[in-house]
Amino acid sequence: MLEMKKLINEIIKGDYDKMLKTGNDIDIINELGKVDSEESAKAIFKQYMDDEQLTRLLKIKHPEVLKRIAASIVLCNPSAVFVNAGSSEDRQFIRTLALAKKEESALAMEGHTIHYDLAQEQGRIIDRTYYIANPEDHVSSLANRMDRPTALEQVRSNMTDIMKGMTMIIGFYMRGPVGSPVSNPALEITSSTYVSHSAELLYRNAYADFDREVAALGHFFTNVHSEGLNRPQDLPDARVFMDRKFKTTYSWKCTYAGNTLLLKKGNHRFAVDKAVYENFGNELSEHMFITGLHGPNGRVTWIAGAAPSGCGKTTTAMAGNVFIGDDLAQMWIADDGSIRSINPECGIFGIVEDVNLEGDPLLMKVLRQPGHEVIWSNVLIDENKVPHWLGNNEDHPDKGFNFQGDWYEGKTDENGKPIPLSHPNSRCTLKSESLDNYSQQAENPEGALTRVITYSGRDADTMPPVWVAKNSDAGVVIGACIVSAATATEVGATGVKRAPWANAPFIPGALGDYMDAQFKFFGSDKIKEEYKPVMAGLNYFLTDKARGGESSKLLGEKRDVKVWLSWLERYAHNEIDYIATPIGNLPRYDDLKLLFKQIIDKEYTKELYIKQFSLYLDNIIKRIELQQDAYSKEPGIPQTLFDILDKQKKALLALKDTHGSILSPEVLSN
Repeated sequence: MLEMKKLINEIIKGDYDKMLKTGNDIDIINELGKVDSEESAKAIFKQYMDDEQLTRLLKIKHPEVLKRIAASIVLCNPSAVFVNAGSSEDRQFIRTLALAKKEESALAMEGHTIHYDLAQEQGRIIDRTYYIANPEDHVSSLANRMDRPTALEQVRSNMTDIMKGMTMIIGFYMRGPVGSPVSNPALEITSSTYVSHSAELLYRNAYADFDREVAALGHFFTNVHSEGLNRPQDLPDARVFMDRKFKTTYSWKCTYAGNTLLLKKGNHRFAVDKAVYENFGNELSEHMFITGLHGPNGRVTWIAGAAPSGCGKTTTAMAGNVFIGDDLAQMWIADDGSIRSINPECGIFGIVEDVNLEGDPLLMKVLRQPGHEVIWSNVLIDENKVPHWLGNNEDHPDKGFNFQGDWYEGKTDENGKPIPLSHPNSRCTLKSESLDNYSQQAENPEGALTRVITYSGRDADTMPPVWVAKNSDAGVVIGACIVSAATATEVGATGVKRAPWANAPFIPGALGDYMDAQFKFFGSDKIKEEYKPVMAGLNYFLTDKARGGESSKLLGEKRDVKVWLSWLERYAHNEIDYIATPIGNLPRYDDLKLLFKQIIDKEYTKELYIKQFSLYLDNIIKRIELQQDAYSKEPGIPQTLFDILDKQKKALLALKDTHGSILSPEVLSN
């Protein structure tokens, strides 16, 4: 790890040549492209580009940026190169080409298109996603690794000439507002117009600022992707590679945005590395929404919250009064002693299953009313070119076209299993500014002052709807101990599994290093007392059946999350009381009853409160033991985690001896 830190410091200093020659670490794109100078890069550009595109590209002056672009061109061998400078004309060119290539098709509503991923690739291909690593490199135990020589040959054999006959599109983006200390410049190099179109909706085109930002921040990410021939038979050979040492991703023969739009989760992994190993204790890169909630007297309290993909981040983010992001957050400790957060994205790549007017009115306005640009994926399109999806609470057609082809009510697959109207991982991609509650604070490079941090997952039977950690260390443990039902965002994922911080699939290094960074960040003495965040667990997937009922329906409603957030908002400002328990602090009934009425005009009964906030001690103890066992097998886990879990378990066992297995909150409030 010292060697990694040394290399990273060399990047920061701009000593790229020294870095490339260190040890046996071959920079794959340089090895395959063999572009060793700015002059040779420019010679390649002249060979592949017309005068207009050449003029555009040569406005970029940074030699390392030019060399990596040239190497990508040599490797992929496109028939043409388009430099996306971010103008309205450039965006229209990409949209038009997407339709011409049939990567997207126009829908009835102007500005709406449909993209279909390959039927067998409806989520992240985690089994074919690898970190390129040397034997001495620490890689998360939850990830796949591949040695550098093997990866080099795979990239060579699969990506050589992969863009022959195609147009390469080069985009220059910022993952965050221009000028923010934790934003990251990134190149997106692809043959997919769908990927480029999505990037224009989700990220800030920074062509005009790219050189300046790379110089100021001392690094940039490189992403190279091609869908190839876009055939199902090629999917077994599809790969996603992440080269942490050279901050470069490679992706081929795949179409789902989670595998191809490497600005997203591919670069998020690099940002996690940057936070853990380059800015330890001062910066975090998280799988979190950022939303602002109105409190008394018109104040806005900013909340960031983690949840695994498909577990309600977008819904929770939209429960705020003002919105910054629904998926990712870059956080740092500012000079004023506060925690600040920015969204590296400026758009939404959101799951649409169960999005409806009742739970998501602002998002539905964008999806169902004209005037907005939306890319749909893997939903059903009816004969009138209107999209439909599961859980939208609308009338559905009996037939149409969806992710697997022509569809009709009752259609089954080769195993006799019913084919749903739309895929559970169907998505909508749109600019955040389309939403009525989007905050211009999202474009502030100084970030949003963040007072509340939440952690949640699809937990049907164990934890209450909301509970607050007693201190920052216990808050980190809440994040480390997320357990969630698997969702359709990962191909082949099933069952209930651990999901540490909801960020585990995107943590490149050892979990112990990441956890240590979390303890140091939230426990930092740089954070002033008045800005110390409230760290809480959040769970609105608790079912009636888990609390003595017979139904598998939620014990409550989706919209209740606004009340849980409102209670946390008051807690952060010391305006509300609580019930102390071994797992953390719980709300009192009278406070919730009042908030339910004030916030969502709903009667909240004592009976429901008892069901939701009673501690089912056996379940919680088993959950703790699951975490103790799993983390005991991980090297380098800080002892703090085990100390906190052990203390909680002993206290819960003592309560069980006195009160039995089910503990009502009223017992502890007396």
